[in-house]
Amino acid sequence: MKLDSKTPDGPIEKRWDDYKFQLKLVNPANKRKFDIIVVGSGLAGASAGATLAQLGYNVRCFFYQDSPRRAHSIAAQGGINAAKNYQGDGDSVYRLFYDTVKGGDYRARESNVYRLAEVSNHIIDQCVAQGVPFAREYGGNLANRSFGGAQVSRTFYARGQTGQQLLLGAYSALMSQVNAGKVKLYNRTEMLELVVADGRARGIVTRDMVTGKIESHAADAVVLATGGYGNVFYLSTNAKGCNVTAAYRAYRKGAGFANPCYTQIHPTCIPVHGEYQSKLTLMSESLRNDGRIWVPKKKGDTRAPLDIPQDERDYYLELRYPSFGNLVPRDVASRAAKKACDEGRGVGSTGLGVYLDFGDAVERLGEDGVRERYGNLFHMYEKITAENPYKVPMRIFPAVHYTMGGLWVDYNLMTTIPGCFAIGEANFSDHGANRLGASALMQGLADGYFVLPYTIGDYLATQGNSSVNTDDKHFTQAVDDAAGKVDRLLGIKGKRTPDSFHRELGKLLWDNCGMARSDESLNAALAKIPKIKEEFWQNLRVTGSGAELNQTLETAGRVADFIDFAEILVKDALARTESCGGHFRIESQTEESEAKRNDDEFSHAAVWEYKGEGEAPERHTEALRFEYCKPSQRSYK
Repeated sequence: MKLDSKTPDGPIEKRWDDYKFQLKLVNPANKRKFDIIVVGSGLAGASAGATLAQLGYNVRCFFYQDSPRRAHSIAAQGGINAAKNYQGDGDSVYRLFYDTVKGGDYRARESNVYRLAEVSNHIIDQCVAQGVPFAREYGGNLANRSFGGAQVSRTFYARGQTGQQLLLGAYSALMSQVNAGKVKLYNRTEMLELVVADGRARGIVTRDMVTGKIESHAADAVVLATGGYGNVFYLSTNAKGCNVTAAYRAYRKGAGFANPCYTQIHPTCIPVHGEYQSKLTLMSESLRNDGRIWVPKKKGDTRAPLDIPQDERDYYLELRYPSFGNLVPRDVASRAAKKACDEGRGVGSTGLGVYLDFGDAVERLGEDGVRERYGNLFHMYEKITAENPYKVPMRIFPAVHYTMGGLWVDYNLMTTIPGCFAIGEANFSDHGANRLGASALMQGLADGYFVLPYTIGDYLATQGNSSVNTDDKHFTQAVDDAAGKVDRLLGIKGKRTPDSFHRELGKLLWDNCGMARSDESLNAALAKIPKIKEEFWQNLRVTGSGAELNQTLETAGRVADFIDFAEILVKDALARTESCGGHFRIESQTEESEAKRNDDEFSHAAVWEYKGEGEAPERHTEALRFEYCKPSQRSYK
């Protein structure tokens, strides 16, 4: 597998502009001759679909929800970063770039991250023009708030509904192109296979989730905007439908999968409350602007939080990281919370929780002032826990959230399969080993609105119009493979549900490859996963048929991919014998229990290549160069 990142040279602030000028163009009359498939309708997929159609391409957008508005992007609450410096507090494109590289623990490409920071300002202008109702100051200027990993206020927000409002903007742009006849939507349709012909991505195989019909679709390029794989852990903040299937099927067809072990743990989640809970609920990181995090100083202190006096409370983030306090990056806050709970100072019935206290904020701003900033989040918390966070502290605990790993892409956002592009959370490119808050929305919209529309033209301009149709042997073989897997899942007739296997796999990964990992725990997971896989294919029970709406069948297919994918996730974690970002190896930590990198051996992206059923995948590396952000021990003190 050849890894050519196509990273440009020259001054970093000029690289993207100079690179765009060198890209080949497709003239307007020829754009309408090209067909592009976009899989996914979240922020990345909707923005890409809308923009490509506006340029003149013919776009087909496939998604498994009933409407693009149901994409998981709506769940993003806190905000989106941009280097506008409206606050005049010292922000700049360069500082956003630096904070993002540092926050990712120096495991991302500098060129990609600088481009992301540079494009961020255009995103805000685009979304304001679309009518996104960002919060505003009294004088009418757009408001900003702080987020973890930064000492400036650069996060634009729409109360606690930022993702939803941004998606509505992208959705409106997409639907305008549907109305113009340039985009065709395929809802309730799941991608099952990527079709590769003559070494290029030429289409996909899908299943209609209502009728069960399996079909193939040909195109000149395929764009995967299918989000992350956090649900491999079963309990996560992701929507239940989020899965790895599209990305994993592309991996099996030759797309390299980069850094699969890079999984973000979010520190601000409502703790687990029952054995049969199916997902976790996120409380926005924006709450850490005004909420103070603490635990009792004494072990085993079970008093109600309001009965614990101030001098018996440990505001551990403020004490340990005085410069950033409660706004340290997510991985740092998560590990600190786990440490407090491991010491026996956790709160709640399980002891797996810490307090997020708004007492000082209510006293300073008044209850109405806090409600204006976070009202919908507080309402959600109270509905779930039956506790009033205006009166008593919230209880939070870290949970699996975003995934920084994904399909390897070059500077053009193209995978190792020519013609197959991956954007948004589906690729690995911008966040390193940890994602700073409010940068997921930024990357999805940057890729879809301002990067892919340039770079995909460079690919298409070199391909001509040598389209294949769905009668080609590669399509018929892919359809047969997809149908065969469906029949195999239906034919097992065992006794266990797909969810039971998913829950078992997720607990194994969380315990052995979650917030803390070791050589021992990772090898234990690798020994157990094949046993789960063996029983899955012998004892799975899928009720119903394949020729109807069958959610159990859908789940079974996704769990089968999760089980296979879990092996490369753990192999990747085992091979990386360093701590970095959210990947914390117990054997690699500083005297102060912080993540300890090994830059000499691991200053690279690890890229896994599929070698065939039953064969060990091959690990490749892409060296990372740091010309502007020199790697150093991260400190937020």
